[in-house]
Amino acid sequence: MIKECIVVEGKNDAAAVKRAVDADIIITSGFGITGETLRLIRTAADKRGVIVLTDPDFMGEKIRKIIGERIPGVKHAFIPREEAMEEGDVGVENASPESIIKALSMARYEVKDKRKEFTHLDMVENGLVGCSEASDMRAKVGKALGIGYANGKQFLNRLNNYGITREEFYKAIESARRVQNEKI
Repeated sequence: MIKECIVVEGKNDAAAVKRAVDADIIITSGFGITGETLRLIRTAADKRGVIVLTDPDFMGEKIRKIIGERIPGVKHAFIPREEAMEEGDVGVENASPESIIKALSMARYEVKDKRKEFTHLDMVENGLVGCSEASDMRAKVGKALGIGYANGKQFLNRLNNYGITREEFYKAIESARRVQNEKI
């Protein structure tokens, strides 16, 4: 059983998580997250911890941001978009139990003190922005680091805000380059 409560968007997401792990789940009911739900999440965070596992889409990011801003100290887990896709529909409910377990095992805290470990120059030098392969590279590196896919600006924020170390970063870059070179 997972110690932390897992926060998901909907009932189908909760069912998918239950198929993967034994855990208590809080459902936000999508973007209409209520004050009551936020109080429930805060109580769970205070008592045993919370992992936010939202869909890898715009709405999921909005919900994640609301929770992260209002309830500091929650962990964030990300399922890669391609592992949460079924017939054009993206969501936690489409992810395999293995993908859910892996995402939960890689959950990260947002650091309280904003860091500037990584800069835009790091992004450029490592092919994460400013080139035709940047989007694909961010997807691969985000998957390796467990921080999901994001545009360049948000990806840089995640590198800094989720406590990624230089060693982890370079290892993920190397892994992503190996995967890219295998395709060629």
